[in-house]
Amino acid sequence: MRRRNFIKGIVGLAAAWPLAVRAQQPAMPVIGYLSGATFETMRDYVAAFHRGLAEAGFAEGRNVAIEYRWAEEYDDRLPALATDLVSRQVAVIAASTTPSALALKAATQKVPIVFVVGTDPVKVGLVTSLAQPGGNITGVTVLNVELIAKSLELMHDVMPTTTIAVLINPTNVRQAATERGIVQDTARALGARVVILNASSPSEIDSAFAAIVKERMGALVVSGENFFLSQRDRLVELAARHAVPTIYGYREFVTAGGLMSYGSDMSDAYRRVGFNTGRILKGDKPADLPVQQATKIEMVINLKIARGLGLTIPLPLLGRADEVIE
Repeated sequence: MRRRNFIKGIVGLAAAWPLAVRAQQPAMPVIGYLSGATFETMRDYVAAFHRGLAEAGFAEGRNVAIEYRWAEEYDDRLPALATDLVSRQVAVIAASTTPSALALKAATQKVPIVFVVGTDPVKVGLVTSLAQPGGNITGVTVLNVELIAKSLELMHDVMPTTTIAVLINPTNVRQAATERGIVQDTARALGARVVILNASSPSEIDSAFAAIVKERMGALVVSGENFFLSQRDRLVELAARHAVPTIYGYREFVTAGGLMSYGSDMSDAYRRVGFNTGRILKGDKPADLPVQQATKIEMVINLKIARGLGLTIPLPLLGRADEVIE
């Protein structure tokens, strides 16, 4: 009887052993990912984020999990989404817009945050300095506001005798104010006729194009502000429908059928965010990682669209382009 009980005990221990081993294995770390946009808009950038993680030795589903939260272009949802991610005790959170980063900073002073923003992170209060960000937050800043002057100059090179519309998002108050000043100064320097239009919703984008057509404005410059990136397909479609030569802030507009773009290489910026997120998972502290400034700028021109608009792109401009789509 004792021998039978002894054998049962051995069998029971053997059955329980795998469970005990699994219980002792460390849990897979979880990354939070917060964006004010939609997944469809950010798909390519999420892929770039994954490439950066891979460079640091991490792959979703293999040795790290990711909790995604999308505000679907409603920034007022971001504080609740940020709080939710923090409550799930994630190891680190990536923020893909300035409002996302600010919502996360308000939600936690402990969970590490890695951002990508198109504004000065010191001026908006995200970090104390680029070299020494301090606290629990670091990231990558890309040139954005500063590039609208060059975009206006490039469009003026293509359409020197026409009135050029410039589309900005007034709800991003700080950026909109800076862009207005830059546009006005640049227009004066170029001797260009420029009209600034506002849009912060799909219907206002429609209204802006209606004004462009009614007032016979000949070209358009679209701000690199994040809202317009989320409206990429609408903007490209309206520009094509009304035959308005348009320059955008990101190459993704041109690959979607836009005429020109001049702006930061956002895929590279998101790759850097992914890599730094991996570094933090390995033990680096955000306060010890300086904010990186992504300075790679690219110009892309779609000659097929230009021909459809009856435009001749100046040869010097083609020669300066990083990519020309035939």
